[in-house]
Amino acid sequence: MCNIAVIEFFIENVGIEEFEGKRVLEVGSKYVNGSVRPFIERFMKPKEYIGVDIEPNNFIDVILPGEKLVEYFREESFDVVISTKLLEHIRDWKLMINNMMRVLKCDDLKA
Repeated sequence: MCNIAVIEFFIENVGIEEFEGKRVLEVGSKYVNGSVRPFIERFMKPKEYIGVDIEPNNFIDVILPGEKLVEYFREESFDVVISTKLLEHIRDWKLMINNMMRVLKCDDLKA
């Protein structure tokens, strides 16, 4: 479930330069009561936006468990990785965060 506070946070704190022309992965992108995806795609102009979740739904481009991110996409393949409504549903959240970090380009980790 996407809390309105998440959408408000994006509107108030995220700049176009963080997404414009970049390859974006959203992990846990299932649409439940809202999403930041339409906001990002319309106003932030990413080069590509891929939504991943474990079952089909709106805004899901690839059906895939987070444990398989690196296997499917390979390391350092995204400029931006976001997850707004996932970690509270994951048993091994450390593994999930590690996988999200591994698909993120290393240069972005140093910033």
